[in-house]
Amino acid sequence: MSIRGKLTSELASLIDRQVTVKTTLGDIFTGKVVTIEFPEFHVCLADVIDGNGEKYPRVIIRGEVIAEIFRKEEPFDLKGLAEKLEKLFPNMVKYYEEARVITIMDRVRVTEQGVVEGTGLVADKVKKVYDAYVEELKEKHRSI
Repeated sequence: MSIRGKLTSELASLIDRQVTVKTTLGDIFTGKVVTIEFPEFHVCLADVIDGNGEKYPRVIIRGEVIAEIFRKEEPFDLKGLAEKLEKLFPNMVKYYEEARVITIMDRVRVTEQGVVEGTGLVADKVKKVYDAYVEELKEKHRSI
């Protein structure tokens, strides 16, 4: 994967996450990323609080004025989840890092939000592994 591809993947992983954006003008906005437009890197934030404490339902920040973006939480470790699933479903798990998607048997799709496609026994087992993994991550963060 190219450096640009990795950056695009990192930016895409910010969708639905809390971030703080600092602009080249010194403005600061904190909110949930709704969308990022590529290749310009325009960002739309929801439920925004600016540096003065003002609240806005939506703010769109043009890519050319973005100086820095800070993520408020650790990224979800999809690779770690894929490794756990691989133990249960050997040679049937594929992790697509750039898309941030795991597929099992080409029938079940998993993202940071959980099982997003697939039904039946395989999807049920995957959901149980996902739920246990999420709890494991929560416990790990509580103990830090």
